[in-house]
Amino acid sequence: MQENSFLTSILPIALGIIMLGLGLSLTVVDFKRVVKYPKAVFIGLFCQMVILPFVCFGIAKMLDLGPELAVGLMLLSASPGGPTANLFSHLSKGDVALNITLTALNSVLTLVTLPLIVELSLSEFMTNKEIAMPANKIIEVFLIVLVPVSIGMLVNARAEGFARKLDKPVKILSALFLVLVIVGAILKEKAHIGEYFQQIGLAALVFNILSLLVGFFVPLLFKVEKKQAIAVGMEIGIHNGTLAIFIALNILKNNAMSIPPAIYSLIMFFTAALFGFLVNKISRK
Repeated sequence: MQENSFLTSILPIALGIIMLGLGLSLTVVDFKRVVKYPKAVFIGLFCQMVILPFVCFGIAKMLDLGPELAVGLMLLSASPGGPTANLFSHLSKGDVALNITLTALNSVLTLVTLPLIVELSLSEFMTNKEIAMPANKIIEVFLIVLVPVSIGMLVNARAEGFARKLDKPVKILSALFLVLVIVGAILKEKAHIGEYFQQIGLAALVFNILSLLVGFFVPLLFKVEKKQAIAVGMEIGIHNGTLAIFIALNILKNNAMSIPPAIYSLIMFFTAALFGFLVNKISRK
C-alpha cells in the first residue's frame, strides 16, 4: 500500500509528545507503588497482557475479520493503556495513582510483549511473509517510547514546578496530535473507509466494551477495591492508539492495519465516559 509521508513523518513526533506528557506525570515512586498494591497491579497487568489478546483473537475469528484488519485489532490489544486513562479514571472516581503505576509498567513491559503478539498475529492471519517487525524497528519503538518518558521523568525530578507548568500544554498538544493522527489514518483510506467501518466497527466496539468489563469485573472477582477496579477498567479499556497506528504505518507499512486502532480510538472516549457514569450510578444505589 502507498504510504502517507506526512502522516508517517508526524507520527514519531505525536507519539514522542504523548510519552513526554506521561513522563512529566511520573516519578520513581509510581514504579515502586507495585509493592503497595501488589494484587491490583498484578491483576491489571494480567488482564492487559494475557486476557485481552485472547479476547481480541476470539473476536477477530468469530467475526471473520479480513487479515489486515485482524492484525490491526490485535496490534491494538497489544498496545499499553493510554495516558488518557488517568483522566477518565479521575472523572469516574477511580484510583488514579494505580492508573499511573499501571500505565508506567505497561509502557515498559509492552516493549517486550508487543513485538511477540504482533509476530504471532502476522503468522496467524497473514499469508504475506514480507510483512514483519524488523529488529531495528523494534529498537526504534523502544527509543520513541522510553526516551521521551525518561526525559519527562527527569524534568519532573529536577524541576517539578516547571514540569507542572508544562503538563497542561503538553496534554493539550497530545490530544490535538491524537485527533490529527486518527483523522489522517482514516483519510488515507477514505476510499475504503465505509467498507472497513462495516467490517471493523462492530469488532472494535465489542472489543472496547469487553476490555472495560474485563478490567472492571476481573479485579472485583478477586476482591480488589471498587475504586481500584474502576482504575483497572479504564486502563484496560483505553489504549494508546497512537502507538498502534505508528507501528501499522511506520513499521509494518500497512495503511489498512491502522484503521482498527483509529476507529477504536474514536469509540473508546464515548464508551469510557458511559462506563464511568454507570459504575458510579450503580454504586450509589
